[in-house]
Amino acid sequence: MADFALTTFSSKGKLLQIEYALNAVGKGDTAIGIYNFNFLKKGIKAKNGVVIVVEKKLTSILVDEASVKKISVISDNIGATYAGLGPDFRILSQAARKIVQKYHMQYEEQMYVSTLSRETAALIQESTQSGGVRPFGVSILVAGYDEEGPHLIQLDPSGAYYAWKATAIGKQTKNAKAFLEKRYNQDMEIEDAINTALLTLKEGFEGQMTSTNIEVGVIRENRVFEILAPSVVKDYLDELDIRPRVQNTVIWYFLK
Repeated sequence: MADFALTTFSSKGKLLQIEYALNAVGKGDTAIGIYNFNFLKKGIKAKNGVVIVVEKKLTSILVDEASVKKISVISDNIGATYAGLGPDFRILSQAARKIVQKYHMQYEEQMYVSTLSRETAALIQESTQSGGVRPFGVSILVAGYDEEGPHLIQLDPSGAYYAWKATAIGKQTKNAKAFLEKRYNQDMEIEDAINTALLTLKEGFEGQMTSTNIEVGVIRENRVFEILAPSVVKDYLDELDIRPRVQNTVIWYFLK
């Protein structure tokens, strides 16, 4: 019975519908996020920004690529991507925009990223203890920049939320996190963070990464979230393709 009842715990103390929602997330396209910051000698934190990169797999070559969006702008200083069910993300991103606008009308200032994440997580959690509904089958990576600096926050179907320096969600989570643990360092610049995120995604990518089957979102010190144009993404991918060839040439030269 616990398999079907959302609000009934199993004998092992689990809400199985949430476990199934997490399974839906685990089958979703991989998304990578990297929170970037540097520490100066005087202990002042120089905050550089946040990068999110997501795989955009199309169900058919007949699908118009421009019609599929995996990264959404929530407000000027906040963006988000997801792994799991796209329609669920659409509903939650619309709800998040309403929360931001309501806050702005009331206080006439930008909403803190942590506050938006907490209120959106509370909305997600309501669906885990209400009759006649199901959990949202989606995990969300929120990237933003406010008075407190840059933020990378993950929201899960249970309503839990976590702040990360770097993380991954979706079907390649385990391998991507292992790769990030080896490559991430807190001294990297924002451009290095973009390249590291792309390399991480490339590790488990099926087929060839192109500017049309991935999306990249970046927020820097100007506190403006932007989704990079395909032409800019192509330049980063071309740079990744050049690096291995240059390294191999140098190794061959010294072995010669």
